[in-house]
Amino acid sequence: MDIYFKNLYKYKDLFFELVRKDIKLKYKNSILGVLWSMLNPLLMMVVLSLVFMEFFKNNIPNFPVYVLIGRLVYQYFSEATNFAMDSINVNSQLIRKVYVPKYFFPLSRVVSSLITTILTLVPLALTMVITGLPLRWINLMIVFPLFYLLVIVAGVGLLLSAITVFFNDMKHMYSIFLLLLMYMTPIFYPASIIPEKYLTLIKLNPIFPIVEMFRDFLMYNTMPDISAHLYLIMNMVIYGGIGLLVFYKTQDRFVYHL
Repeated sequence: MDIYFKNLYKYKDLFFELVRKDIKLKYKNSILGVLWSMLNPLLMMVVLSLVFMEFFKNNIPNFPVYVLIGRLVYQYFSEATNFAMDSINVNSQLIRKVYVPKYFFPLSRVVSSLITTILTLVPLALTMVITGLPLRWINLMIVFPLFYLLVIVAGVGLLLSAITVFFNDMKHMYSIFLLLLMYMTPIFYPASIIPEKYLTLIKLNPIFPIVEMFRDFLMYNTMPDISAHLYLIMNMVIYGGIGLLVFYKTQDRFVYHL
């Protein structure tokens, strides 16, 4: 574990360059560039709001904000883990030619996606104001669920990137998992409609409690109890630890499969 932090400090300039490159590649040949990071969730929010408020008569208070929060958390998890998953294969030529800490590649994808996700907090704040939700100091507490999410995503990204080197079909299997994860997350439906017998299963979803905590801080202006934080810290340790362990144990064999 110590070597990871030492390398990160030693090669920090290289890491930042990889993050910058990932952001540039993401918006290469795009006219609007990073503005898409703000427009995409807004357009999705408008579509989902029209569908569920008008056609399905959804009566969740401040539904546009409700669905936008869920969408942003899910989108970050989906995008960052997908990008991280193929990061080793995509950079195979560089890995074979020069020494670069291999975990830089999935982690740079996770961090670059976080940066573009943070930009989407601007349209989220505007939506809150437009729908009548006041901006309060407690809203700043979203740094806690954001940090929990970052570590969980980093762990999942490391795990997926390692597995994909040896098992390329993981990319196809993971797309099915992400679809299941979306429906297991209360993005456009209230968690209260989930039957009690399925609630335990739903809570195994790593982003379910994060979405709930985001809404507590942004919509309901309430401080989650300590058990909610402890549960997410446990998730961080589990997902982050497993991702680091698997990546560390397999990274020396990557070159034979690239």
